[in-house]
Amino acid sequence: QVQLVESGGGLVQAGGSLRLSCAASGFTFSTYDMAWHRQAPGKERELVATITSGGVTTIFVDSVKGRFIISRDNAKNTLYLQMNSLKPEDTAIYYCGRLWPASWGQGTQVTISS
Repeated sequence: QVQLVESGGGLVQAGGSLRLSCAASGFTFSTYDMAWHRQAPGKERELVATITSGGVTTIFVDSVKGRFIISRDNAKNTLYLQMNSLKPEDTAIYYCGRLWPASWGQGTQVTISS
């Protein structure tokens, strides 16, 4: 059974940093491409970043380029999202996911105060 459990969200002031983690189980984590999505209040869910099984990363949201870093530790079956220089518009629920077959965690709330 695939399980993805996010952690690390919270309330921080603008300009601060957070590191989100996603603990994966129930599948061979190292062989799958993974991603982070986010959904802001009143908006559709958007793809933030992906990382292939080989470690190639792509950031899809222009506003987070240079601030967010996606990474993975295959030995720990864990996906990360390092978020720096946070802005109020980064406020959202962040979801970790396996790209295909698709599977998503429950999400972790990130709130940035101005």
